[in-house]
Amino acid sequence: MHELEVNVRFSETDALGHINNTNYFIYLEEARIRFFEALGLTTNAESWNFLLASTKCDFIAQGYFNQLLTIRTSLTKVGTKSCDMAHEILCSQTGASIAKGSAVLVFFNFSNQKSEPIPEMIKEKLILHLVHN
Repeated sequence: MHELEVNVRFSETDALGHINNTNYFIYLEEARIRFFEALGLTTNAESWNFLLASTKCDFIAQGYFNQLLTIRTSLTKVGTKSCDMAHEILCSQTGASIAKGSAVLVFFNFSNQKSEPIPEMIKEKLILHLVHN
């Protein structure tokens, strides 16, 4: 599991005073990138081969400007060509659950424009960090 802290900026809130729903997906993307970096995998645009195939976010409680959030990211499945991730967004101060998300990433060859098996070296690193629910 990997943790990332995010401080909610004023621009990320909406007219109702809480975090706009689209910003949760930005937080989850940042958490995924930091997760892969923590594994020692390169995340630059030239060598990045994972494509987001699916993402979901369930909103549990409202988040607000200047709130410190902790995003916990874990790998829940490693397949031949894809992997599944789970996200939990918590209020850092209280531990209360704000949102839960998930993502499916596919290993993709952009030159051939099709998915392909995750290379063994990468797959081995992913499997080492697999969390069984």
